[in-house]
Amino acid sequence: MSARGGTDPFYSDALLYDRLFPGGAEAVEFYRSRAGEQGGDVLELGCGTGQKLIPIAADGHRCTGLELSPAMLARARHKADERGVEVQWVEGDMRDFALGRRFDLVVIAANSLLHLHDAEDLVSCFRAVRSHLAPGGRLVFDVFNPDVRVLAHADGVRRRREALSYVDPDRGAIHVDVAETYDAVAQVTRGTWFFSTDSEADFVVVPLEMRSIFPQELPLLLELGGLRVVDRFGDWSRTPLTADASLQIYVCEAD
Repeated sequence: MSARGGTDPFYSDALLYDRLFPGGAEAVEFYRSRAGEQGGDVLELGCGTGQKLIPIAADGHRCTGLELSPAMLARARHKADERGVEVQWVEGDMRDFALGRRFDLVVIAANSLLHLHDAEDLVSCFRAVRSHLAPGGRLVFDVFNPDVRVLAHADGVRRRREALSYVDPDRGAIHVDVAETYDAVAQVTRGTWFFSTDSEADFVVVPLEMRSIFPQELPLLLELGGLRVVDRFGDWSRTPLTADASLQIYVCEAD
């Protein structure tokens, strides 16, 4: 989750993040598989708490994780140490970084790219990726596939997200409410997230803004960044991207 501000309150509590988004097994296995096919060194941008990168490193790949949030990096280091896995963790911004080496696989997972709201930032990120790709290297990333019907219902009304409920060892059952509006010009959904228990309402209230990137946009943005699309899928089993797919998964190479 790398282009947000490093002090963004949504990511300042990395343990809360891990409990809220424990990491999908299918996504982890997809990226482990891609790393195994590609071989060599792996870089993840917006690595968060290492949910994808630590399992890849455990498979024997030399891994580097770049992340802007110090809290998320600290959590990632702790988890890697607990598992006995070595990863190079770097505090940095995916829009502009220079690591002095090249990688066989660059990963941007779990919608991290959507924290870049401006086209210029997206192109800057892709250019930075291109400069870090080894010969034959690949960029692989996933973002959600925008559904205009869902975006049209972002009316600012606070609603319970039952699927996001989780159990905190100290507080017990945590309920999550979200109120969102959609800025169609910026293509950004602006949300406020409310965390409550039955006895403590709104003990955490944080904003979260995410861009929508439509399937016709992405190849053009990638081309401006010096990359071209090799494959794109609509799910973790590598089914071709279709209109009703919930995901966009891209495999790219240097142009």
